[in-house]
Parts: sequence; C-alpha cells; structure tokens
Amino acid sequence: MLKAVLIDSSAISRGLLNTVLTDGGYDVCGQTHTSALGLALLVKHHPHFVCIARELVEDGSKVVEAIRAQWPKTLIFMVSAGIDAASLQAAHASGVSGFIVKPFNADTVLKTIRNTVIAMVRKQQQASAAAGSGQAG
Repeated sequence: MLKAVLIDSSAISRGLLNTVLTDGGYDVCGQTHTSALGLALLVKHHPHFVCIARELVEDGSKVVEAIRAQWPKTLIFMVSAGIDAASLQAAHASGVSGFIVKPFNADTVLKTIRNTVIAMVRKQQQASAAAGSGQAG
C-alpha cells in the first residue's frame, strides 16, 4: 500500500482528499496545514507521495525543492482549484510530479495518482535497463 502525506492549510480539503485516498486504497499516514510540519511528517513516515496545496508550493518556503533534495523518489502532487500554463511549467520545473484539481472528483484524483506512479515506475525501469545495457558493453 502506498503511503501519502497531505499538506494543505484547509482542513476541509485535507479531509476530503484523505477520504478519497483512503477509499482508493492508499494509506494517508499524516496530514498537516504548514510546509514545515509537512516536512516533519515526511521525515517520520517516508511516504511514496505527498499532496500539497498550491499556495504552500508558491509561498517562498522552497518546500518542493526541500522534498526533492531529501526524498528524490517521493512524488509531489500540487493541489489547486485552477492553474495557468506559466504556473504549470514553473511547478514542473521545480519538481512537481502531477496536479490534483479542486473540487475533488474521486475517480480523477485516483487516476491521476495511479497514472503518475505507473509513469514513474516505467521511467525508473527504463533508466535501470539503460544503465544495465551500458555496463554490459
């Protein structure tokens, strides 16, 4: 079972996302309302992915960069009611793996996470295969 941490200043959003993920078979091992507490939860639980509200990604705390540096394999999903192309590009450039749109649609949230996990696993397998064939020669 994949573990998740939720970081969102809105208790309602955290609660709804927690329900969607738990019902979808994920283990929400921690949730909080600040980036600093979210990082502490990552230290404690080592989740496979983290869902973090856009305002906390863009608040200048460099939380995405901190997660990327300490937990490079942890997937980061930015949660937002809407996003423009420039913000989307900036988020991807900083290390965000995917996006979850509010209001939450359970099927869409679960498909987004599943598809991103599958894509990352395939990418890692391809990298391993390429590294293995490179060493063989």
